[in-house]
Amino acid sequence: MSVAAERAVTVVGAGLAGALLALLLARRGLSVVLSERRPDPRQAVPERGRSINLALAARGVRALEQAGVMDGVRPLLIPMRGRMVHERSGATALQPYGQREEEVIWSVGRAELNRVLIDAAARHGGVSVCFNQLCLGADLRLQQLQFQDLSDGHAYQLPLTPTIATDGAGSAVRASLAAAGAVSVREEWLDHDYKELTIAAAAAAGLERHALHIWPRGGFMLIALPNTDGSFTATLFLARQGPQSFAALDSAQAVTAFFRREFADVMPLLPDLPAQFAAHPQGQLGTVHAAPWHVAGEVLLLGDAAHAIVPFHGQGMNAAFEDCTVLDALVGRHPDWQTRFAEFERTRRPNAAAIAHMALENYIEMRDAVLDARFVRRKAIAMALERRFPDRFIPRYSMVMFHPEIPYAEALRRGVLQSQLLEELDTGADQSPDPALAEKLVMERLPRL
Repeated sequence: MSVAAERAVTVVGAGLAGALLALLLARRGLSVVLSERRPDPRQAVPERGRSINLALAARGVRALEQAGVMDGVRPLLIPMRGRMVHERSGATALQPYGQREEEVIWSVGRAELNRVLIDAAARHGGVSVCFNQLCLGADLRLQQLQFQDLSDGHAYQLPLTPTIATDGAGSAVRASLAAAGAVSVREEWLDHDYKELTIAAAAAAGLERHALHIWPRGGFMLIALPNTDGSFTATLFLARQGPQSFAALDSAQAVTAFFRREFADVMPLLPDLPAQFAAHPQGQLGTVHAAPWHVAGEVLLLGDAAHAIVPFHGQGMNAAFEDCTVLDALVGRHPDWQTRFAEFERTRRPNAAAIAHMALENYIEMRDAVLDARFVRRKAIAMALERRFPDRFIPRYSMVMFHPEIPYAEALRRGVLQSQLLEELDTGADQSPDPALAEKLVMERLPRL
């Protein structure tokens, strides 16, 4: 194999992870072909049916900084300092995410961020970006990637090795590997779906811009994230079937009655609610489990193609970006793709499983627990323990969102220990925990981070 061929790699899918990965690999001196089925998003209307805005946290920021693109991303970001919880009564309360000035998460538009990343990749001499190229899958026997050029319909092939699939939760590459028996795939769909609605800037004047708004209602919830144009993107998460479900909202009257009953303070913000509800797509939510993620040194699944998760911890994009930095480091450390791909799966699989688990747990927290007095009380105790023992106790949410140096798997493991500790310290009353007992438990059970 020539030196040029050894330095060549194909990335399938120019979404957020694919564009970032292509840029990182090109900065290492590799020659990257980045293929994408959509038209160039810098010149086209964003694809319908995908989440409009996302939560960027410390893991994602670190990856973007490593790729040298944060200067272009910062103008797209809106800091969110906590959850603004809206009760049925109309009362609101801000629950801060952290207790330090820098402990915020950032609302960012998917389409705008993707444009910045694709533009940065396209401007790098080591990346060739090809749009309107539909990947039909990988043929392991023929060692080929199968494509169709959507601009004229003709089919063609590219050499398979090495290929990194970043083509999302519905990955065509993953499906072709599964069909060939090279990968097993299990998709766990929630029985809850989602629908996005837009709160116009003119109507959103009374909403706090630097918060993620939540209307928790036990079995379902509405959230809203701010956009740079002053609008908010609201998302309803609701059961697919049942008495209170999307299936029951089968008319404009049913939709209006449901929102008046459950989200009365939202009604003035959505004067065109029935029209939006009818026009906007209803999306599914699920977790993808695939094994293995790689075939020798030929193909690797990365990001959602390998381990798509539900959105309730705001970590899908951040986990995929962290995947990119891990693989980039392995490229610098190992000379061959088989070792790189194997080490990537070995190191990332436990962390992907951990964040998938925590994301599901966070749905229950967001839609229900945030209104529970015990939850609020224990969060206050956790914050106090972090102030007193900052090198031993960091709340699990903070470990995930603000501490990229702590792997997801370690955050999950320590979170279990800390939850048990909080249960012992919580007296169920308004009084503070016994300081001596708190110190004893923390020192005995939580080694220094």
